[in-house]
Amino acid sequence: MNEKALLRREEIERIIPHRTPMLLVDEVLEIEYGDSIVAKFYISEDMDIFRGHFPDNPVFPGVYTIECMAQTSCILILSLEEYHGKLPLFLGVEKVSFKKMIKPGDELIIKSGIKKHNAEKAVISFASEVFVETELAAIGEVVLALR
Repeated sequence: MNEKALLRREEIERIIPHRTPMLLVDEVLEIEYGDSIVAKFYISEDMDIFRGHFPDNPVFPGVYTIECMAQTSCILILSLEEYHGKLPLFLGVEKVSFKKMIKPGDELIIKSGIKKHNAEKAVISFASEVFVETELAAIGEVVLALR
């Protein structure tokens, strides 16, 4: 995998509507438009969520991990001309499982690929995986609608 970023936060913000503190993708490392994407997110120890989840044993919440999957998928699909500028709406998640605890200081590698694309309804499902280094931390499918 090429570790040089293709897109950084500034470019990502031109593609998806998410902003700090809810922007959970720092860089795009690889992208095959209309097919797949690899992105990176650094879990900062300063994230406000760790004040309550959990103060004595901070753990990155599973719902945030799923949101990383969804945002990475959003970058992939909103990079296509036909969907540029659309609002991505989260329709659902399927078959999600968590394999490894994600902690402050971890760097996530998020991989997502288009699994099913209903162009007529602008509904797309993505197969996603999240890794901490080379270890699988989470896997699942996210479904988005573009409006």
